[in-house]
Amino acid sequence: MALKDRIPFGLSLPHRSPDPIDVEAVRAVAQRADALGFRDVWVTHNALDPVFSFDSVVVLTYAAAVTTKIRVGVSVIVLPVQHPVQVAHQFASLDRLSNGRAILGAGIGREHHYKEFQVPMEHRVRRFREQIEVIKALWTESKVTYHGGIFHLDGETMTIKPVQKPHPPIWFGGDHPDAVRRAASLADAWMGSGGSSKAVFGRSVPILKAELEKLGRDPKTFPVSKRVFMSVHERADVARAEVNRWYTEVYHNPAGTDASGVHGTPEQVREQLEELIAAGATHLLLNPVARYTEQADALAEVVGLSQ
Repeated sequence: MALKDRIPFGLSLPHRSPDPIDVEAVRAVAQRADALGFRDVWVTHNALDPVFSFDSVVVLTYAAAVTTKIRVGVSVIVLPVQHPVQVAHQFASLDRLSNGRAILGAGIGREHHYKEFQVPMEHRVRRFREQIEVIKALWTESKVTYHGGIFHLDGETMTIKPVQKPHPPIWFGGDHPDAVRRAASLADAWMGSGGSSKAVFGRSVPILKAELEKLGRDPKTFPVSKRVFMSVHERADVARAEVNRWYTEVYHNPAGTDASGVHGTPEQVREQLEELIAAGATHLLLNPVARYTEQADALAEVVGLSQ
């Protein structure tokens, strides 16, 4: 059985790299992914970054404009360093402009994100929870009155509403057990990060499923995903070298090459993807780290997608 008949696959757009990315590569991958039948294209959200990185909402809007069917998502925006009104407006706009294809990924982030935006880390979980409530309210209510511990709105109106009802799906990231449990209670899906190991993903899935069952949510219908930084090549050493460069230069964690990354020949890559499916993935975000357009076709062949 082809892997695409077991779970849906997403593909990362070229958007973050040790090398500059040309807009032609973004267009080519977005359109190729759309034609090949990938379910969604994704980006990360990084502002102050030692490597080249497009703004997530801008590049997703561009991708939506040059495609017709494929969904467009970010995983993840570090929500506590953003204002929920701005995020709600951006993604309502993206959903309208894409005719109902937007996905918002949200997470708590790490200490350096708060330093970059000069936002205090105190009460970040409360801030995050309130932000999700504010965003959903602005997407679904004609007038919003909200009084939380941090955010306050008095009869405010955001006239533009998303196409998707009741609202665009909100995916959570984060691999800490508390973050995984929070996804079960507040999110529409959960995605393990590309920087986290395959072993951590395997330990997180049972935590997620147990919390879903505790809350009365069906684990079978809750999407479970993993971003996978990867490379496929007929020469396994070439594929590993590309992934090693990524983890060394972007994450400063060369050990992640094997602990987190997926690389090798098409047969080896398929085996590694099957292992992630066996660990509980019901969606996989394939994130090539080089040769983007070529990898889109190569990965489509590995998972069984075709035009």
